[in-house]
Amino acid sequence: MLGSQRHLFDIPREVAYLDAAAFSALPAPVREAGATGVMAKVHPWSMPRDEAMVERVRANAARMIGASPDDVAIVAAVSHGIATAARNIELPAGSRVLRVADEFPSLALVFDRLAAERGLALDIVQRPADGDWTAAILAAVARPGPPLALAALTPLHWSDGAMIDLDRVVPAVRAAGGAVVIDATQAVGVLDMDVQRLRPDFLAFPTYKWVLGPYSTAFLYAAPHRQGGLPVDENGGNRPGGGFAPGARRYDRGERNDPIGLPMAAAGMELVAGWGHTAIAARLRALTDRLAEVAGGLGLGVLPRELRAPHILGLRLPGGMKPGLIAALAARGAYASDRLGVLRVSPHVWADEADVEHFAEALRAEV
Repeated sequence: MLGSQRHLFDIPREVAYLDAAAFSALPAPVREAGATGVMAKVHPWSMPRDEAMVERVRANAARMIGASPDDVAIVAAVSHGIATAARNIELPAGSRVLRVADEFPSLALVFDRLAAERGLALDIVQRPADGDWTAAILAAVARPGPPLALAALTPLHWSDGAMIDLDRVVPAVRAAGGAVVIDATQAVGVLDMDVQRLRPDFLAFPTYKWVLGPYSTAFLYAAPHRQGGLPVDENGGNRPGGGFAPGARRYDRGERNDPIGLPMAAAGMELVAGWGHTAIAARLRALTDRLAEVAGGLGLGVLPRELRAPHILGLRLPGGMKPGLIAALAARGAYASDRLGVLRVSPHVWADEADVEHFAEALRAEV
């Protein structure tokens, strides 16, 4: 099993930072890449002016999801990527758009707006009482009603790590005639997100969570049949010489040649790829399983193991979230998030067994 990589991170021993689903910490190679990039901007005459880093980052992002570099655009954020997808999928009036309840704004807002503007039926799958989102979504896809134009999907619910089996859901959406847009923010780097197998129309993910990179850098996969559309912004990178760049490059953001963010993104993805998502998932599963055991002993609600992601654990307190709990845990050096009234705990490769026990002791003291 992959061991803790804490030695790569500047995390004090008294800190149990289990909030990677919000922001990852930066490992030393990523921090150093950023520092080198800052100096390149301090001394701009030394800054490379070619496309080598752009294409290195694009290739790394493609490797994370089993894609060709030609199918990947460099965008500013997942919301930028989802907006690009929304601009390039036909949504006929009277058709149906499907998503889950309490979806993250980056995926939900643009399609909710388009539904209202274009007279689409917005089909929101409510949270299932048994935690089985996959069954609930499959039932919604099969329901009689307006034709399904689009499913906006995620591999797991961002608030609590409840899994959605896209290997079952995507073929059902396809069979119903719908396009598929995937927000893989909380998945790439830990879960197997092979686009050759999943076959989405578009898939977006950022670097600042599970691939240990900077903020404001993200990627958009566009299936080959979706590479003839319009970008959200038009610039010299995606329209060199006035024409559109080939493949998904036509969706690249402006100012993509970031001398700071791109080297950081490359360094983070190369670390994660070196460990492998399977090894990372196994490492994090062992930690969240231990925390689930502790939480169960405290009477907190935890999803069954087969329904929860290996790296994100949602804990439900009887009576709801205790006021001030997040701050009280932080005061004990234990860090997690309140997401929709759920205590979301999310370790990454820096976490070790001592962090888990530290967090467990803080939880016992406060709950």
